[in-house]
Amino acid sequence: MDGNGRWAHARGLPRTAGHRAGVEALRRTVRAAGEMGIGWLTVYAFSSENWSRPKSEISDLMGLLKLFIRRDLAELHQNGVRVRIVGSREGLEPDIAALLTEAESLTAGNTNMNLVVAFNYGARDEILRAARALTEEVKAGRLDPKDVTEDDFEANLDTAGIPDPDLIVRTSGEQRLSNFLLWQAAYAEFVFLPCNWPDFGRDELATAIAAFEERDRRFGSVAPQEAVS
Repeated sequence: MDGNGRWAHARGLPRTAGHRAGVEALRRTVRAAGEMGIGWLTVYAFSSENWSRPKSEISDLMGLLKLFIRRDLAELHQNGVRVRIVGSREGLEPDIAALLTEAESLTAGNTNMNLVVAFNYGARDEILRAARALTEEVKAGRLDPKDVTEDDFEANLDTAGIPDPDLIVRTSGEQRLSNFLLWQAAYAEFVFLPCNWPDFGRDELATAIAAFEERDRRFGSVAPQEAVS
C-alpha cells in the first residue's frame, strides 16, 4: 500500500493526512474484496524497516492502527472476516501487541474471508527466523539436515497455513517487492499501478484482477501446446 506521502504532498497536506486517507482506502478495498469473493487478502501495513521513519510519523501510524482495529474490528467480525497478523511481535509496545492478539482471537472462527495484515514484517527477517528455528530442531536432534523439506521450512514462516499469493499489487508506480513475501511470491503474478494508495478502491482492484486473469501461469513448466509441439 504505497504512495500515502506522495498523495499528501501533491495536495499540499502533511504526510499524516496521506496515511489517514490510506486507511480509508484499506476499508474500501477490504469491503470490495469480500464482495468480489476474494478469499485471502494480505496487506503490507508496516514493515520492519519503517521504524527508521521520524518518531512523529511512527506515532501517528500506530495511532491509526489502534483506530482501525477499534473502529473496524467489530464490522470485520460481523462480516465473517478472519484477521491474521504476520510479522515479529518482539519489541512491540504492549498495547499494540494486545490489540493484534485481540483482532486474531475475536475473529479466529470466521470463514467468509481472510485478512492477513503484515505488521512489523520483513521477509528477510521472517526467513532468518525460520532458519534459526530449524537450526534449533537440528541441534536438539529432532531433525536431520538432509531431511529438511520445503514444507518444514514453510511451517516455520509467519505465513504457515496461509496460501502463497496468486497476485501481488503495488501502487504508486514503484516496481519492486520491498522485502515483502520473498519466499511466498516465487510464482506470484505482479501488477504495478500508477495510482497512489489513497486513490485505490474497487475499480483499481478490478483492474488488477483483470490483468491477472490474462496471465499464462505455468509454474516453471511449458504451455500445453508447446509441450506437444
